[in-house]
Amino acid sequence: MTTFTALTTLEGRDSAYALGDAMERLTPEPTGVGVFEMEDGSGLWEVGGYFEDAPDETALAVLSAAMGAKPFVVSQLPETDWVAHVRRELAPVEAGRFFVYGSHDADKVPEDCEPLLIEAAMAFGTGHHGTTLGCLRALDRLATDGFAGKNVVDVGCGTAVLAMAAARIWPETVLASDIDEVAVEVAQANVTANGLDGRVECVEAAGFDHTQLAAAAPFDLVFANILKGPLIALAPDMAAALQPGGYAILSGILNEQADEVIEVYARSGVNLMHRESIVDWTTLTLQKKT
Repeated sequence: MTTFTALTTLEGRDSAYALGDAMERLTPEPTGVGVFEMEDGSGLWEVGGYFEDAPDETALAVLSAAMGAKPFVVSQLPETDWVAHVRRELAPVEAGRFFVYGSHDADKVPEDCEPLLIEAAMAFGTGHHGTTLGCLRALDRLATDGFAGKNVVDVGCGTAVLAMAAARIWPETVLASDIDEVAVEVAQANVTANGLDGRVECVEAAGFDHTQLAAAAPFDLVFANILKGPLIALAPDMAAALQPGGYAILSGILNEQADEVIEVYARSGVNLMHRESIVDWTTLTLQKKT
């Protein structure tokens, strides 16, 4: 069956969500509508709809003009087995000792690795994105150098792949938090699928603003794979939540944004130890002054 997409961009979160709501009232109705902040530092939001019938392009033009968005780009999609397509594209990923895979590749898991099962439907956080891959490599590097995390938190955890990776190699319970309720549910499902119930605790929180995180601080390792803006805003709280000598692994940072993030954290006494760029993205390993 041929299907259709309609995509546009505009400035402002509230305007983007208002446009997404308006799209849901179109005739023919979209099967789904998505609103996403673009990760290129532009400040733009992408709004898209998926249609089983050809959308009303006149109505889309009226909506985009009314909301100050760019004209919608409508595309026709051929019939595709998307599950098979995603599985082909998302081959297992090796990041040091870690092996991230979907259940369809369970027969490929090596014996001498730390396996992390993340289904292909959850593409961000599977290890294929340069930010997640960079964080896993940074964790592997710290562990190889002799660091053993005793009090670890993954802030903005998404699929919880980083929290689970830490729980695979160290015996203490790891905290995983996310501001999004659905992300927390996904994280918990992944924890259960990996047999890590009781080893990773998932909570809904904005940054460090949660009683369980406050009680657990200070941490000797914090993951924060989010975006430049939230990372910069989080710098004072991150410094306060880290114990002296503790590490922070940060990503979601475009290569050209890395120096600014490094400078902001240095002003809070959390200094650069290592940086790695993978395609467009940089991962930073920082350490709080002792």
